[in-house]
Amino acid sequence: MDVDDFLSKRPESPLAQLMREDLDRLSVDELAERIALLEAEAARTRAKRDSASAFRSAADSLFRK
Repeated sequence: MDVDDFLSKRPESPLAQLMREDLDRLSVDELAERIALLEAEAARTRAKRDSASAFRSAADSLFRK
């Protein structure tokens, strides 16, 4: 199997699908709810990034001794 065949069969990321979604069909309330959900997901992602960064820093300092 060619690598290009494999990559072309991979499902598209949920983020890419989300970015292509038609927003015209959503009401003002639905748009506000979507924004709140996206902001909550961004906060969750930032918290995970910060946790991973802190873990990495601790591991780096432990193994640099």
